[in-house]
Amino acid sequence: MNKKIETQIGNNIRSLRELKKMTQDELAAKLQINGCDITRSAVAKIEVGQRHLYPDEIVLIKKILNVSYDEIFDLT
Repeated sequence: MNKKIETQIGNNIRSLRELKKMTQDELAAKLQINGCDITRSAVAKIEVGQRHLYPDEIVLIKKILNVSYDEIFDLT
């Protein structure tokens, strides 16, 4: 995958998470409760583009943060 795109998507997730006043720990915990085996460290790596996102994680992040796919995947 394109590193620039991964970094932008990670930045989007971080910004959206921060808008919801949620910490990385809180997001990781909510993902875990919903069946994703993920740590705070993995969330941090996603947010800086160092770790790929899995489809189930994207779906749950969208649901947990109550955002659209367009907001997550905005490349502008």
